Amino acid sequence: MIQDVSGKVAVVTGSARGIGAAMGKRFAESGMKVVLTDVLEEQLAQTVAELQESGLEVFGFPSDVTSLGSMEALRDRVLERYGAVHLLCNNAGVSSGAQGKMWEHDVNDWRWSVDVNVFGVVHGIKAFVPLMIEQGVDSHVVNTSSGNGGLVTLPAGAIYPTTKAAVVTITECLWAQLKEIGASVGASVLFPSTRSGGLLKTGIWQPGTNRPAKYVRENDPQPDGFDSLSTFLENMDKAGVEVKFASLEEIGELVIEGVRDDKFWISGNDGQGMTAKLQQRLESQLSGTLPSYLLGENMASQSGGTPKK
Repeated sequence: MIQDVSGKVAVVTGSARGIGAAMGKRFAESGMKVVLTDVLEEQLAQTVAELQESGLEVFGFPSDVTSLGSMEALRDRVLERYGAVHLLCNNAGVSSGAQGKMWEHDVNDWRWSVDVNVFGVVHGIKAFVPLMIEQGVDSHVVNTSSGNGGLVTLPAGAIYPTTKAAVVTITECLWAQLKEIGASVGASVLFPSTRSGGLLKTGIWQPGTNRPAKYVRENDPQPDGFDSLSTFLENMDKAGVEVKFASLEEIGELVIEGVRDDKFWISGNDGQGMTAKLQQRLESQLSGTLPSYLLGENMASQSGGTPKK
């Protein structure tokens, strides 16, 4: 357990904006030396500059989590600058932007999401964990999952929850294997949420805006992505539901608390009814009944299947 985070070194992937940037800011405010990294170079540089102007010790280095070589280069730069890594947050994630039913999805929608959401975590572990074990000091790995897939599934969008379910299993295996060898490295899975509640306004709502050329879809009607948040808010307004936005920096505080307390499951609340759905899922498994809990109305299906991160 990292009892005192002050002076420790944190690396956060997918941190040019959204949850990653907010976590990095909160870590730096707590006295940590923070390395932000993302494939979005211009936005990363802007975020780093803003935090540095606030007097926070933040360093930015572009990287691509889909490439092990890129993650190893990131590790080497962090070591060159700070000499150690105490907290690794594998946070980078994308929503594929796939629409329609899963049999209608372009295979590149799957490849992009799996490469970022799953292999991004795998590459982070591969590049950093051997170093963290060798250091022999208290350190921690936090992998970002989602209530959608990590706990229960919103079936309207198959790709995203599939990748986030994988992140939970990867983290469970990592935790167990680290315990087996008596490593001073902990592991946690993060379900982004806040105690105060509210919608998480992140880049996950704009799938496809930074889709690399190698993942381009054939005959893509929206090559630049689409703004699914606007659609979601319109649906909420029609349903008479007031939408409250959450403070993303609360997630950073939850991570700090979770690391200090050596929590495996890090979450701010029950995910707006996720606890009840998780119980329904378990009961279905134990009784061998059909997963009818998946057929209930949910707002994700009304917004084109875009998941909330």
